[in-house]
Amino acid sequence: MTTILITGGGRGIGRSVALLAGGRGWSVAINYVGNDAAARETADAVRAAGGQAETLRGDVAVEADVVAMFQAAEERLGPLDGVVVNAGIVAPSCPLAEMEAERMRRVFEVNVFGAYLCARESARRLAPRGSGSIVLVSSAAARLGSPFEYVDYAGSKAALDTLAIGLSKELGPQGVRVNAVRPGLIDTDIHASGGQPGRAQRLGVNAPLGRAGRADEVAEAIVWLLSDAASYTTGAILDVAGGR
Repeated sequence: MTTILITGGGRGIGRSVALLAGGRGWSVAINYVGNDAAARETADAVRAAGGQAETLRGDVAVEADVVAMFQAAEERLGPLDGVVVNAGIVAPSCPLAEMEAERMRRVFEVNVFGAYLCARESARRLAPRGSGSIVLVSSAAARLGSPFEYVDYAGSKAALDTLAIGLSKELGPQGVRVNAVRPGLIDTDIHASGGQPGRAQRLGVNAPLGRAGRADEVAEAIVWLLSDAASYTTGAILDVAGGR
């Protein structure tokens, strides 16, 4: 049985990955930071789909939380086969000149430092066993820049693209694959947290495919990268962005 940990797994793309994994009979550790109800509901849905699930509260930007989360995941579900580094935040849209330092600091703490901490713990646990897969959830914003909206968020996600390339070369000789997925305009509630709940639908019509994407469409790519079907894929950055 495959066992995975998903950071930010209670909602959005993370939730869709958890449900798809559950449907394959996988065991899923669902990390969340504050929304207990959403995490519990996702765990129940994973079990209903045929998998096992545990919820793990913790802030990915806090080292002690990250270490404890990985330890608890393996204690409850067994050794990890894969990790989805998905937790991330965005702040209300504005140009860089108007951004407060604290806002930028928190975005980078969660999206970059938190991701690197989780990737480090993944490496420490997967590499000694000589197998496993790490999937970093980046964003099309990394190559588009998100001007006048979220250049801090875009920069934080660009760091994950670089992490995927570098870490894949570190861990490849030890049998661990590392890849990144760059979602485009996906209809999740992250847009509401940035003050624009209808952003994906409003801008999605301008994508070559003519619509916003769904979280389950991104989840398909992530679960493929986690699976043995992607056994010769590492260091890849896969756009799931409707051609945008």
